[in-house]
Amino acid sequence: MSTTPQLLSSVQVARFVAHGFLRLDGVVPAEMNEEALRVFTGDLPVVPYGTPVPKAFPEGSFARRLVELPAVARALESLVGPDPTVDHHFVHTREPHEGSAQPLHADALIDVRPDAFDVQLMYYPQDVTADMGGTLVVPGSHLRRTNESDTGRYQNLLGQTRLTCRAGTVMLLHHGIWHGGRRNDSDTVRHMYKIRFNPTVPQVRLWDVSDLNSPDVAAELGHTFPWYEPATGRLEIHHRIHLWRALSGDSDFDIDHWATRIANRPALRSQA
Repeated sequence: MSTTPQLLSSVQVARFVAHGFLRLDGVVPAEMNEEALRVFTGDLPVVPYGTPVPKAFPEGSFARRLVELPAVARALESLVGPDPTVDHHFVHTREPHEGSAQPLHADALIDVRPDAFDVQLMYYPQDVTADMGGTLVVPGSHLRRTNESDTGRYQNLLGQTRLTCRAGTVMLLHHGIWHGGRRNDSDTVRHMYKIRFNPTVPQVRLWDVSDLNSPDVAAELGHTFPWYEPATGRLEIHHRIHLWRALSGDSDFDIDHWATRIANRPALRSQA
């Protein structure tokens, strides 16, 4: 993959850690969006799990040009690092007036990795209006571990977002985010192209860390969402603290002494 010096900032990465996604509005040019609608009506090439990007998407191919767009490349490199592998790719197509929607789910098996995550790119080549459905996402849900469609019985959560966007928008999502494709009530076929990326390097300080000590970092990581319960919701902040410690390489990072307090074990120190 091409690299770019315009990496994400610490505040932007902290926002991703808190929200579980990053939205890049209208970053794909119009001519590529038009090309995508033609490409997505055909068969995509088969990509075996774990294929490096240059081998999965040959130079000049649509997918290769998509992930090498500067805004997309800088965000991917900041989150998964250089030279990720492609887990899989797929075009999700929602037919007009199909009358059904995906249940709320997290992709694949329960994943409890504390220091690594995959990133799922979702690309929308056309304007997505409210009646076209769009992708439902529950912000801040990605660190609440669930197994596939265990959340499918939930119909609405306070603060959930249903994507509406202009053509050329890309979303980058933590692999654990709760999401689902909404039904398409319009007269237009809706396409969404997804690529899941696996990191091949430690995800430590991959972004522009010049603002690492900004107070806005902790402010982003401490953000709460309306669906959080008063007690259990606080655990989401705790999970973020530990993820940020891993990503930033700062084992002492904390918010309001939460992680430090419960890690205090004087008996272990006295035995050292």
